[in-house]
Amino acid sequence: MNFYQRKRRMPAVIIVSLIDIFAILLIFVIVTSTFKRPQPAVTIKLPESTTAAPHPQAEHLAELSISPEGTVRLDGVQVAADELSSKIKAVVEANRSLALKADTQAPFGVIVRVLDSLKEAGVTGNLPAFTETKGK
Repeated sequence: MNFYQRKRRMPAVIIVSLIDIFAILLIFVIVTSTFKRPQPAVTIKLPESTTAAPHPQAEHLAELSISPEGTVRLDGVQVAADELSSKIKAVVEANRSLALKADTQAPFGVIVRVLDSLKEAGVTGNLPAFTETKGK
């Protein structure tokens, strides 16, 4: 008896269903992965405080103020950015304490330049800041 033998097909990988699986895996990996976000180097605190206490030597403080326009004044006298560090050194050498008074609308770049000048002048520790008391 002679049986009919079917021709055997060559085994083939079905690509269409594999593409669907890879697409689903790719979407899963993208959704579940976390992306590294840049962290800020400077922490900004708002000039409004409910727990601020008055500084005990408020009358002997050298006031460093920054206006909304970005002008810097040391004890009411306008100071250029390039000579700020030397003026602060003179105040520190005279054993006077510094206090920062910055407006809420002051440009952030100016505040960073003032903080850099303070570091260059050798000011360390906590710098008292003038704040508004928050209304209750």
